[in-house]
Amino acid sequence: MRRAVGRATGRAAVRGRSPSGRGKPHRPAVINDSRLLYGLPLARTPRMTPITEDARLAELRAWLASLGARHPLALETIRPASDDASFRRYFRVDAKNAGAPSLVAMDAPPPMEDCRPFVHAAGVFAAAGVSVPAVRAADLERGFLLLDDFGSTTYLSRLPGDEADALYSDAIAALIALQSASRPGVFPDYDRALLQRELDLYPDWYLARHRGVEPDARMRATLAGAFERLLANNLAQGRVYVHRDYHSRNLMVLDRAANPGVLDFQDAVYGPVTYDLVSLLRDAYVEWPEARQLDWTARYWEDARRRRLPVAGDFGEFYRDFEWMGLQRHLKVLGIFARLCYRDGKDRYLADMPRVLGYALRTARRYGEFDALARLMEDVEQGAGDGAVGSPPRAAGDTS
Repeated sequence: MRRAVGRATGRAAVRGRSPSGRGKPHRPAVINDSRLLYGLPLARTPRMTPITEDARLAELRAWLASLGARHPLALETIRPASDDASFRRYFRVDAKNAGAPSLVAMDAPPPMEDCRPFVHAAGVFAAAGVSVPAVRAADLERGFLLLDDFGSTTYLSRLPGDEADALYSDAIAALIALQSASRPGVFPDYDRALLQRELDLYPDWYLARHRGVEPDARMRATLAGAFERLLANNLAQGRVYVHRDYHSRNLMVLDRAANPGVLDFQDAVYGPVTYDLVSLLRDAYVEWPEARQLDWTARYWEDARRRRLPVAGDFGEFYRDFEWMGLQRHLKVLGIFARLCYRDGKDRYLADMPRVLGYALRTARRYGEFDALARLMEDVEQGAGDGAVGSPPRAAGDTS
């Protein structure tokens, strides 16, 4: 028998509810300490972190040496700059000339990776006024780029903290600047086929591989119905440039007006207006109480309306779009984290699954359209025996 799970109140859209929560004390965010397993804590990385030589690294060194006339580099200083969920690797290397900034070399091995979308997106984002690393040199055939170095201070490394409002204000301003420059035909469409492929990661990787549940015909019908409702909403939203991973690990803290520095934009598409906002505010790596999410969402919506972006004219309707887009993303992310573990051997992402699952369950429980999906998810988690169903770490001081 399925264990009874209390439904969240407020199943209807958030209409009539105060969207901002302004004037209320903010609770701190939750961050899973496993963030330190994401590559290296770069601010503390020794200058000469040992790296393992391989054929690609040797080829990269030779390419960097060939740039000596334009970019004299101290190749003996090359060291890892970050880890990545893809096949890409990043290395930091100092300049030979005293006082010159370090640079970052990207190794994106063909055929698994293609540098061209990165170079294209960098140009589009920069033209929109977004801070992205300039491409200083490129060998697109071999998959090598030399980029500006935005340092090692991610948004995540500063959260939680007193700077959160300022950091998120800057991130929202940069997002609106990017979206305001949008026009069709620049990036691939975030179309039904792509959104569907992403949703399919949930049954194919999270259910079948991670939870050991092979969906039967009834479960497949439940998922198909929920996915169809999500897709109808997502595809009906206004369309803008979409980063696709606009969150605390891909935003770098920079000085003053340049903040934030934006990374990992090579998968940019043209799609739903709420996608990047929900990536930012319902981040897989840091969680905020909903009152604070509402505050930041309302501020975005007000600014977006002033800039004539294609958002819903009613905030309750917009927040529903935001939540339904988030449900699509979080089901996808559960599948991606499972795939990273079982296919790619990157099990560190499993530690962040409870937070993502919590986002997805709370949204599914809130809207009657997803009752069957919520029950399916609850049954799966109950069967897994992992404790409370869909309960991610609470924000400090959160007794709700």
